[in-house]
Amino acid sequence: MAVYNRNRLGRFTGSANRLLAGVALWSVLTCGAHAADPQPYVTNLDPTGQSDLDTALKASSDLLSLQSTRAVGPFALAGRVRNEYDRLRGALESCGYYGGTVHIMLRNGKQGIAMDGMSSALASWLGAVPEHDRVDITVRIDKGPLFHLGSVKLVESATGVAPHLTPEQQKAFGLHTGQPAIAADVLAAGGRLMDALRESGHALAQVDKPMAYLRPDTRTVDIVYPVVPGPILDVGRISMEGLKRVHQSFVRRRLSVHEGELYQPSRIEAARQDLTTLGVFSNVSVRDASSKAVNGTMPLDFSFQEGKRHSIGGELGYSTDLGARVGASWTHNNLLGNAERLRLTALITGLGGSAQQGLGYDVYADFFKPDFLESKQNLNARIEGLRQLFWSYRQTALLLRGGITRPLAKNWNGNFGLAAEQERIEQFGVSRSYTILSAPLSGMYDNTGVGNPIEPATHGVRASINVTPSVSLGSKGAGTSFFAIMNATASTYVDLHKLGISRPGRSILAFRGTIGSIQGAGTWDIPPDQRMYAGGSATVRGYRWQGVGPQYGHTKYAIGGTSLDAGTVEYRQRLFKSFGLAAFADAGQVGSNSMPFTGTLRVGAGGGVRYYTPIGPVRLDVAVPLNRAPRGDSWDLYIGLGETF
Repeated sequence: MAVYNRNRLGRFTGSANRLLAGVALWSVLTCGAHAADPQPYVTNLDPTGQSDLDTALKASSDLLSLQSTRAVGPFALAGRVRNEYDRLRGALESCGYYGGTVHIMLRNGKQGIAMDGMSSALASWLGAVPEHDRVDITVRIDKGPLFHLGSVKLVESATGVAPHLTPEQQKAFGLHTGQPAIAADVLAAGGRLMDALRESGHALAQVDKPMAYLRPDTRTVDIVYPVVPGPILDVGRISMEGLKRVHQSFVRRRLSVHEGELYQPSRIEAARQDLTTLGVFSNVSVRDASSKAVNGTMPLDFSFQEGKRHSIGGELGYSTDLGARVGASWTHNNLLGNAERLRLTALITGLGGSAQQGLGYDVYADFFKPDFLESKQNLNARIEGLRQLFWSYRQTALLLRGGITRPLAKNWNGNFGLAAEQERIEQFGVSRSYTILSAPLSGMYDNTGVGNPIEPATHGVRASINVTPSVSLGSKGAGTSFFAIMNATASTYVDLHKLGISRPGRSILAFRGTIGSIQGAGTWDIPPDQRMYAGGSATVRGYRWQGVGPQYGHTKYAIGGTSLDAGTVEYRQRLFKSFGLAAFADAGQVGSNSMPFTGTLRVGAGGGVRYYTPIGPVRLDVAVPLNRAPRGDSWDLYIGLGETF
């Protein structure tokens, strides 16, 4: 944006002409100063009392930024000082101070001799400073009065008349007479207007850099913005290139923008981002085919780069209660050409651990199909075989699960599924077989804006509510029982930056609450693996897995219960670039009837460290019980990837 008055032409964000002149002077002086010894100096920039202006001045100052990294000889330093006036005046003008004055004074610290930075004898004076003597440079700013906007006009380049804008477009522009003439605000207004015009279908809209006319007598700046709205266009032909194994028909069904709809960049970008979430593309790009715009339409060209079809992953975790967990997975992406995914996983579990009696395994195959029957409705299916040897029970099971997940409303998703489980469980020396049929139903809410579940949330709420009607067909001695498992969990995250305490995302308070109940059957009528337990990183740290709740006599065997409640408060602090600390307190209880908030409340506390990697934080937590259960652990260690919630 150009600023005009009778005597000068400059840039609103700082004079480009002055900057170029300074660069030329630098070059001339440097060419004649190769043999000169570097002149050490220290710069002190006096504060103006206005933090944003001080920040702009410091960012513009070459004397400050180059004093320790680009030492130069006396003549080149003189050029740097002369150039500083223009740079700092440009910073003043960018913040609305067009009548400001820059004062630079240099002083030989040992001899006490001062020299004005504008003096024609500056270079000679610097050349006479004794070798290795330091020069102290003081920069003082008289910022002068703050200028405000005078008239603000929008004109069409072709006609010279004001364009017709909708109220939404005028609001987006947002400039008005009387507001401070701050460069960033003026330039941002043009960007907002451009976005608003394009969002209204003006795909070819142009908003050029503004012209500004300085009025020193009234301390105002008049603004003229050249605007070319252009015609309103619809989305035209949509082309796709780069698809090899992914079926184009699937991509077109998935695409959320269609030919004939109003051209809106936000919807086009949302469609692009949605395609990237399918997991089969390493890159998705879209561009306007403006040269092909015809008959009131704007064609779109989508370009795809397909990712690798096969991948191998590993899994590793450790806690003192569940022991080590190690395994590998193999994934086949785009199995049938419609972004389906098949993942095979094999894990060895129970490698040590105070809640384990021996080694177990977990082997499963997951199948995922997006857009099942209709858009944004996904099918998930799993077949799983596992063996778990907890102190509470020993289980060998085969499970079949299938479900459909779909969005319900903004930030809400729902899931409905069916599951079947055939298992044999030994508890307290008695073995029984169970066939369990269930129909889990759940709703999930998440407005944290974090798409990757491993990435820590810094604000917002996550919540889920689950209801699972079930029937258990037991072997001899177990009988048949009908019951419904109900539980709800919610977590919220508070960034202390909102209280002015820290920088954004550095200091977080995280809260979690869980409540559950089983209706329709008593504890002993429900298979042991379907009962409610607490303890461990998911509920109460400091107590081993299944270590909170009714115990069998005075042993370490957990019975389980039919109600559960637990809560957590955790403070997370980022340190430096890649490290962090956490402190937490957990509390929870398991009851033997279906009403929560019964049983013996157990409380644990502890802390941990974090190492932040590109894929998420590596977590190490240590927790101790504050009212230890009989035969409970005295402390527990948890290592994993990602935060606990």
